[in-house]
Amino acid sequence: MASGTNGRVTVAPYGDNNNQQHKPAEATLNGKSASREANGLVPGAKSHPARDEDRSARQSLIILVAIFLTSLFAMLYVYAMFPELDESEKQYLKVPFDIDDAKQLGRVLDRYKDLYNLEVMFGIILVYIFLQTFAIPGSLFLSILSGFLYSFPVALTLVCFCSALGATLCYLLSQLVGRRLVKYYFPERAHHWAQQVDRHRDDLLSYMLFLRMTPFLPNWFINLVAPVIGVPLYPFALGTFLGVAPPSFIAIQAGKTLYKMTSSSDAFSWGSIAMLAAFSVVALVPVIFKRYFKTKID
Repeated sequence: MASGTNGRVTVAPYGDNNNQQHKPAEATLNGKSASREANGLVPGAKSHPARDEDRSARQSLIILVAIFLTSLFAMLYVYAMFPELDESEKQYLKVPFDIDDAKQLGRVLDRYKDLYNLEVMFGIILVYIFLQTFAIPGSLFLSILSGFLYSFPVALTLVCFCSALGATLCYLLSQLVGRRLVKYYFPERAHHWAQQVDRHRDDLLSYMLFLRMTPFLPNWFINLVAPVIGVPLYPFALGTFLGVAPPSFIAIQAGKTLYKMTSSSDAFSWGSIAMLAAFSVVALVPVIFKRYFKTKID
């Protein structure tokens, strides 16, 4: 109620007065409720970091499977579009997983290489990148096969290009899935690895060259682990392209005597392993000198 100037009493409508008093309070309550729900304080709130990470890991695996199936379909398409082969030769047109497979495939491709040079080279490139991308063994036999089919400069360029591109794609896939899985299941170890990489960040290219040249670590392992421990893409890709040249040199040279080989180990004698070890040490020389002069200056 309100008292007028003429002595009359004016009564405000109850509904209007009630709305004016309760609407701000209702808004305030709604605001607090929304704030509490956004902060995850209200039961049933949708903010669950662990659940989000688990969902993200599942989505990454689904994407990985989809990419693999798409790539496999592309491989089958290339196989279907390959020039018509004799029935006796079709059984040998497959990814080589031992030296006998490489010999049989080499005979078939050598026969068709002159007439279908681009088709044969494109097929080798695609298969090589596919194996490297999904960390599937067999790329060593393709390197040997490239040395058998092509001149040394062409074979070396082809192998280095395919290795770098395939390793980069494997790096990206591992970054998509591997980092999330490692951080989800091994957070402390992932943090420790990241610290180690940060400590040597200025010398990562030299370390990548060392890892690629050393004969004791397989390339697929380096491809999968590099993004997990935080190695940037640029030194990884460049270090791969340059670092695979010495071991590819040995494999390509072995390809010149493909029919005399009895196993893949024939390509890497103790002398070639010693040469790779020497190259890998040379790759670390800039790091050693940098630390030496830094110690002297300090």
